[in-house]
Amino acid sequence: MERVPVSPVSAAFPHIQWDPLGSLRLTGQETSLLRMAETNPMEYTLADSRDASMYARVLLKLLSEAILASGGSGNEVARLSSSDAPLVEDEAIEILDRDPLGVVTHYAVTKLYEILAKLNDPSSSSSNVSIASVFYTGKEGILVDHWKSLLRILNKGGKGDSFAQTAAATCLSIILVVACPSQRSKASSNNSQHPQRVVSYSSTLEPLEALTAWIVSQLKNSYSSSSSSSSGGGSTSNDSTSVSLVIPALITLMGCTETRVLFASCGGVKYLSRHLRLKKSPSSVNSSSSVVSGNAPVVSAKKSGGASVQQMYELAFCLWTMTYELNDSADIRADFARDGAGVHAFSDLISVAPREKIIRVALSALRNLATCSVDSYGDESVTEDEEMKDEGSKKKKIDATYFLNEMIACGCLKSVQNLKERQWKDPDIIDDITKLYSLLVENYHEMTRWEVYKSEVEMGNLQWGSTHTEPFFKENAKSFEGPDGDFSLVKILIALVTNQDEDVAAIACHDIGEFARHYPNGRQIAKRLGAKDLVMPLIEHDNVELQRHALQCVSKIMVQNWEYVN
Repeated sequence: MERVPVSPVSAAFPHIQWDPLGSLRLTGQETSLLRMAETNPMEYTLADSRDASMYARVLLKLLSEAILASGGSGNEVARLSSSDAPLVEDEAIEILDRDPLGVVTHYAVTKLYEILAKLNDPSSSSSNVSIASVFYTGKEGILVDHWKSLLRILNKGGKGDSFAQTAAATCLSIILVVACPSQRSKASSNNSQHPQRVVSYSSTLEPLEALTAWIVSQLKNSYSSSSSSSSGGGSTSNDSTSVSLVIPALITLMGCTETRVLFASCGGVKYLSRHLRLKKSPSSVNSSSSVVSGNAPVVSAKKSGGASVQQMYELAFCLWTMTYELNDSADIRADFARDGAGVHAFSDLISVAPREKIIRVALSALRNLATCSVDSYGDESVTEDEEMKDEGSKKKKIDATYFLNEMIACGCLKSVQNLKERQWKDPDIIDDITKLYSLLVENYHEMTRWEVYKSEVEMGNLQWGSTHTEPFFKENAKSFEGPDGDFSLVKILIALVTNQDEDVAAIACHDIGEFARHYPNGRQIAKRLGAKDLVMPLIEHDNVELQRHALQCVSKIMVQNWEYVN
C-alpha cells in the first residue's frame, strides 16, 4: 500500500475542539465517536464492523461539511507544502486557531488513510472487518455515497490543498480497487478460507472514471507547464509537486487490469511517456554516432519534468505495468506506438542509467514490448493479406516487430550492448538484457539501410551516421517518393526542422538539402512542400551547427549546381 506524506499540521490534531465547530453539523453521537476513537487504539475502533463503518462515515462527513463551510476556497492550511517538515506543536496550534476547518480536513483524510492502512494489513485486520465491509453497503455491496467528499477535495483546482489532494486521491483509489473483478479474484485465491463480501463493481465506475480523469489531467497540466518552463528557463519545482500529488493513487490503480485499461483510455500512456522523456544535452549527439552502427545518444540525467529520481522510478513503474496489457489490448498497443513515446521513454532511461531499479523496470518494459503478440485486433491492426498491399495505403500491424524497429531507431541496440558489458547481480536484469539484445540484433539484421533510416525519421529520432551521407541519398533518393507518391517522409523531415532538439532540427535541414540535390526536381518539390519557408528563419539561429545546416539546406534548394558552390 502506497504511503502518503504526514500532514504539516498533524501536531494540532489532538487539540481539535469539536463542540465549538458548529459549522460541521456533527451530532452528539458523532462527536462522542470521534472522541472515543482518539482515546482508543485504531485496532479497537475497527474491531467491530458496525463501529468501523460509522467511524469512516463520520470522517467522510467531516470532509464534506468542512469543504462546504469553507466555501471551497483556499485557506491557510492549503498554502502549506506537503513536502515540508511538519510544523512543531506551537506553530500547528496557531494554524488551528486561524484555520480550524483546514486542520479538520487534514485530520479527516489522515484518519481515513490510517483506517485503510490498517484494514489493508493482512496481519492485523480481522476476518469480518474489511475495506469492502466498511465502505460498501447493503446486500449488493454498493459503494457508500459519501465518496463524493473525497472527489470534491480533488476538484478544488488551483486553490487545492496538496496534502489533502494526495491523501484523498490515495484513499479513494484504495477504496475503489477493492471492487475490481481482477482484484477480487486475486484476493479470493489468496484467502480462500474466508468468503468475500459481495461488492458491486458497477457502483465504482463513476468515481473510478472521475479519479482517473483527474490523475491524467494533473499529468497533462504538469507536462504542459514543465515544457513552458523549460523553454522559458523557469523553475520546474511546481511541476514536480504536481506529479507527486498523483503518484500514490496512480500506483494503487496500476495494480488492476480494469483500472489500467481505463487509464489508457484517458490518454494516460501518452502523458506518462512524456514525463519520462529525458532531455538531450546540447552536445548529446556526436557527429560520428550512427543508428546503423548502433550508437545511442547520450542524455542528461535531468528529467524534462524536473522530477526526482524516485519520481522517475515510480512513473516508470506505472508505465511498465501498462505493458502487461499489450497482448490483450489493441488500443494500448496503439497508445504505445503513437509518436513512439513509450519506446522513446524507456530507451532514454536505459541509456542514462540513473539507478539500477529504474533500469530494471525499463528493461522489463522493453522486453514486454519486444515480445508482445497480436491476440486481439483493433482499428490499428490489419490482416496478413492487407499487410502485403502497399504500405502507405494500410495502417501497420502493431506488434513486437513494430516496437523492435522503433527501438533500433532510438539507438536502443547500443544502449543494451553497453548494459550487457556491465556486471549485474540481479538475474532478472541479466535475463532481460540477454533476451532483448538477441531480439534487437536479429531484427536489425533483417532491416535494410532504408528501413533503418525510415524508422528513424518516423520516430523523429535523427542521429548523425551513414544514413545521413551523400552516398546514401544518391542510392535511395527515389525511395523518398513513398508508396503513394506523396513524399510523406519528406513532409516529416520538414516538420522536424522546428523540433526543440536542435540536433534533430540540424539533421533534418541536412537531409532536406540532400533530397533536393539528389531527387529529380527535388528542389521544386522541397519548395512546394514549404521547406524553404521553415528553414530560412533558422539561418539566424543561436546554435551555430543548426545555423550552418539551415544555410546549406536553403542553398541546395535555391542553387541548381550546389556542388560547385565553394
